[in-house]
Amino acid sequence: MADTTDEPAAKGPLIYRQSIWTRGTHWIWAICLFFLLLSGLQIFNAHPTLYIGQQSGFAFDNAILDIGAVNTPEGPRGRTTVFGREFDTTGVLGMSGTAERPAFVGFPGSVTIPSFRDLATGRVVHFFFAWVFVATMFVWFLASFINGHIKRDILVRPRDLAAVPRDVADHATLKFKHGRTYGPLQRISYFGVFFILFPLIVLTGLTMSPTMDAGWPWLLDIFGGRQTARTIHFGVMVLLVTFFIVHIIMVVAAGPINELRSMITGWYRASPGTPGSEGDKP
Repeated sequence: MADTTDEPAAKGPLIYRQSIWTRGTHWIWAICLFFLLLSGLQIFNAHPTLYIGQQSGFAFDNAILDIGAVNTPEGPRGRTTVFGREFDTTGVLGMSGTAERPAFVGFPGSVTIPSFRDLATGRVVHFFFAWVFVATMFVWFLASFINGHIKRDILVRPRDLAAVPRDVADHATLKFKHGRTYGPLQRISYFGVFFILFPLIVLTGLTMSPTMDAGWPWLLDIFGGRQTARTIHFGVMVLLVTFFIVHIIMVVAAGPINELRSMITGWYRASPGTPGSEGDKP
């Protein structure tokens, strides 16, 4: 039977893999994204429809997502329309709660902050953690540029792209390599998150602000209008949630004790055969 422990019998060196800056920003981001997601869904519930284009309303047919409720011969039902195709989402989207006390909201209160309809509080929570998120992102980029983390672990090189098929096969068979730096799939994933998704969700968030539009009108041109920016913002959120789920699955599969120790203390148990270096521990 295969060994399922976090650390194999033949241990590799214990290396210092994550700096205090990487660890600190990692946990701050985790907290921020939790509150941003749940407060963002509260804001979304104020108008649970997404559009493509500069304008929206009854006179326009540019909605690509609509979550609501409709009356049927059997009573009210939750309905979600995606690109014109309708789905019954009663109990999850559009209509949730109990039969005696139904809640006609886009997302149920169990996944929003606050759990009841309160757009003002949702906006306060969302904007507070949004600015904490942005400040943390600035600190991460500055520290990671200075200490070489971006160049060493994040930037994708041609040899990383060439090694993707082998890395995919290793992940599919749970053959994880614990090295001094990230593997090809990790590099591509983190590069996409830090250099594409994070900047994109911040810029689209700013585009939805009338004040920012007045100061930076070019944001509206880049994203094709405030409504399109809102749709992209929502889409990036979905991608970040997907990344988080896959990230947790990979942490568990690769050895949660070793992975958590790395993000708490900085020390990481490398695979046997990893060349030693000054500062390593046995």
